[in-house]
Amino acid sequence: MVLLRTIAVFVLLACSNITAFGQSERDTVNIELNEKLPKDPKLATILSAVLPGAGQVYNEKVWKLPIIYGGFVTNLYFIEFNNRRYQLFRNELRFFDQNGQSESFPNLNRDALVRNVDFWRRNRDLNFIVFAAIYVLNIVDAQVDAHLSGFDISDDISMKFEPSYQTLFAGRNVVGLSLKLNF
Repeated sequence: MVLLRTIAVFVLLACSNITAFGQSERDTVNIELNEKLPKDPKLATILSAVLPGAGQVYNEKVWKLPIIYGGFVTNLYFIEFNNRRYQLFRNELRFFDQNGQSESFPNLNRDALVRNVDFWRRNRDLNFIVFAAIYVLNIVDAQVDAHLSGFDISDDISMKFEPSYQTLFAGRNVVGLSLKLNF
């Protein structure tokens, strides 16, 4: 009876090394390796260029999506706001040129209206540049994050003192101690 129990335990232990719930040991190793493989920077760049934020999703940095789209939405708001003000002052300048006085801003002369038109147009145009910068930064962020996904950030930093032997330019040999950092 004891011999039968021992054989049964031995058979169970031998089978547990082969499969665990229908999954082989080799499959488990491959799953663990796939989780640690670095992301493809080219794919992350293309995804972010086609759809802003898609590269961040690919890099598993979904928390960056609200920042990206918040930047786009905020910038679109300011483009619309500056354009509305530009249109208002441009129309007032046209009205001033036709009638000799501004309808909505009676205390402003022509120079003040021209300055306001230029000011709001410049702000609107600068916001288009900011919009393009947000788009480019989205692509750069996805690419850099994919490049750094394989970077080892473990706490395995060590310092070693090792003997050193070098030959100098004059044919002289020097024996010393070198300090090596591993990270």
